[in-house]
Order: sequence, then structure tokens, then C-alpha cells
Amino acid sequence: MSDPSALAAALGRMPCGLYILSTRKDDQPLGLVASFVMQVGLEPPRVAVAVGTGRGSLEALRETGGFTLSILDEGSSACMGGFFKAPPEGQTPFDSLETCEAPSGLLVLTDSLAWLDCRVVGEFDGGDHAVVFGEVQAGAQLHPGEPSIHLRKNGLSY
Repeated sequence: MSDPSALAAALGRMPCGLYILSTRKDDQPLGLVASFVMQVGLEPPRVAVAVGTGRGSLEALRETGGFTLSILDEGSSACMGGFFKAPPEGQTPFDSLETCEAPSGLLVLTDSLAWLDCRVVGEFDGGDHAVVFGEVQAGAQLHPGEPSIHLRKNGLSY
């Protein structure tokens, strides 16, 4: 293997979008910041999202069988803060944000650039992440703009 620090720097130059993935657990909305996301099919439209195998949200996503992606732009990326830490008991990060329901009943952020409503159609073992494939059932662009792009300093860790 090449120099790990050189590899980390090279991987860190791969741009990622920023998204809020929403699913449900025990009839409560559950969300996380996702950046390992990409479109993987056109007909039918499909996306893949990688979720850390140690996260409780992965099991909720599997049980729910669906997820939404709120695609963030510069104006909506400030909403990510609440998704990086556990909310107080009985609350969710969505409580302080404007949301609406996608056709599946899962939440999307109304201030986001766009949203996708997906049905889980498969999963692949990606090592420390599970790659979940979703068939896009619905979606919309909510306002004009460009998506937020993120670069990591170290492509071998968050």
C-alpha cells in the first residue's frame, strides 16, 4: 500500500455533496448528515448512500425500507449542526427545522435545494459502511441554486 498520508490526502480531494438523510425509528423521524451519496441508475432512477455500520440509523433505514435525501446548498447547510449530536430526550433534530412530508411520509427539509424520496432496493457490504441502494420514487427541486460540495482533509476518516 502506498503512503497512508498521501492516500488520505488524495482521497480527501474527491468532492462529496451534503445531504440530510431521513428515515424513521419507532414512528419518530431519524436523520443524519450523509456525504457518501451518488446517483447509480437512470431507468429506473437509483441512488446509493453509504451509512456507517456502527450507526443505529442503518438498522432503522433497513426496517423502514425507505429514506429521503434533502440536498443541501449554501443556504441550507447550516441546518446540519443538529444532526451531529444526539438530541435531548424526546426531541429530534427536525424539531427546529421547517419540514414537509414526502409521498412516503418521511421528512424533507423545505429549505433544502431539492429532495428525493427513495425505496430501499438493495444493500452491499462496503466494509465499515453499508451501501444502501434506493429507487427514487419522487423528488423535486425547491429553488434554483447549486449544491454544497465538501472536501475532506483526510479521506481515510471523517
